[in-house]
Amino acid sequence: MMRGKISKRLEAVMSLVSAGNVLADIGTDHGYVPITLVEQGRIPRAIAMDINRGPLERAKENIAAGGMDAYIETRLSDGVAALRPGEADTILLAGMGGGLMIHILKEGREVCMSAKELVLQPQSELSVLRHFLAESGYLTEQEDMVEEDGKYYPMMRVRYASKEGRMESALFALYGRGLLTGRHPVLYAFLRRENEIYRELFRNLEKQPQTEAILQRRQEVEAALEKNREALDYYEKEKGIWEKEW
Repeated sequence: MMRGKISKRLEAVMSLVSAGNVLADIGTDHGYVPITLVEQGRIPRAIAMDINRGPLERAKENIAAGGMDAYIETRLSDGVAALRPGEADTILLAGMGGGLMIHILKEGREVCMSAKELVLQPQSELSVLRHFLAESGYLTEQEDMVEEDGKYYPMMRVRYASKEGRMESALFALYGRGLLTGRHPVLYAFLRRENEIYRELFRNLEKQPQTEAILQRRQEVEAALEKNREALDYYEKEKGIWEKEW
């Protein structure tokens, strides 16, 4: 029923949800993800949650229209506040900023740690989020990335492992260890585009009067380019498809 309403981004997000798990979809919006997963037989039931009444009402309507009332419950909730520990196997947070995800994970620490897995698709602050996850005892099990309408969407499945750690490197925090070491093709496309953007920005900065602010910005862009080139080196080592150039 809902297959045509699911974006490429959400299709990829759904693929990270382990089959047979009870899902809590945080910020469910229209409820398309839990509806589709139940329709496909991937999950037995779900809890669709949202902080706003409007989206939750739309989700209720869609759930009813699909005859899913017996399988999908809706709850008005700020983050995971209305979820009990152990009530969901998979907690899904998609389409929100990394800072908001960190807030939800902190406020609902006991609930999130009790889940078998968390599926996260942050829209911003990826490096900050990855550092937080590592330092809070979460292990990243799988990462993916898709491109849709010119935008790039990284995502990950993590689980609480009860042992606090740290990110292995700033590079992994920026781009994702699994994506880099697995030489993900969509990340490669993103890195090439990012490289072009930074190089063009650097050339434009060179043409401007070299004030203190411009010089500082040049240093920032140079540092970003260096990290970008480090990431692209993963692809060069494997395939020889990246040539270092400015």
